[in-house]
Amino acid sequence: MQEKKRFAVVRLRGSVGVREEVEDTLKMLRLYKVHHTVIIDNRPSYLGMLQKVKDYVTWGEVDAETLAAMLKKRGRLIGNKKLSDEIVQKYTPYKTIEEFAKAIVEFKAELGDIPILKPVFRLHPPKGGLKGSKKRPYPDGGELGYRGEAINDLLKKMI
Repeated sequence: MQEKKRFAVVRLRGSVGVREEVEDTLKMLRLYKVHHTVIIDNRPSYLGMLQKVKDYVTWGEVDAETLAAMLKKRGRLIGNKKLSDEIVQKYTPYKTIEEFAKAIVEFKAELGDIPILKPVFRLHPPKGGLKGSKKRPYPDGGELGYRGEAINDLLKKMI
């Protein structure tokens, strides 16, 4: 059995000219718009979905520090209110957003533990722009597909 990992998935391309099955898969991942990001794990069903949409998203292993920054700055509750340490304390056994983020990465907690937390992070376009093409895979000098730990650098530019 493979080791469990948390992935951050960022949609980089729009929906013009997208095949219907790919668009449906993006909707299942809750990636409705460009620069929306979700946190998932690496179970086989998600990996299959990522392979289907690999020409429209980039993903990699998110670390606790980046996830905590995303939760602080971009975590939204129902009613578009910001996530705070008080909300984390109310719904989880953790005292701060940093502890909660660390627990999520270590699979001791889930984003769903806070029922009023929206599962999608709406990020800015990356500061300084993307370094490669939005039409080529990451290993070939583009931006799409699996990028491993390098996803954290992209997310920090987008928060």
